[in-house]
Amino acid sequence: MKKARFTETQIVNILKLADSGMKVEDICRQNGISNATYYNWKSKYGGMEANDVKRLKELEDENAKLKKLFAEVSLENHAMKELFAKKGW
Repeated sequence: MKKARFTETQIVNILKLADSGMKVEDICRQNGISNATYYNWKSKYGGMEANDVKRLKELEDENAKLKKLFAEVSLENHAMKELFAKKGW
């Protein structure tokens, strides 16, 4: 996976520049990002503070772990059902 150029905290700070009155085009040029990137960030991180972003990242990580755990348990459950069906239980 490609390493991000900006941390979530940096992204929030870049988005706050627009709230302070800077033009989006100037913000994008200054930070070397496209307008599309800016608006993608705004849709994901708009209105958040740095601690909110940290919490979002923690929740996304926890969600990924839980999805992986669920997939493993589901696969194990399916294998057990097949085994029991073969044994006639």
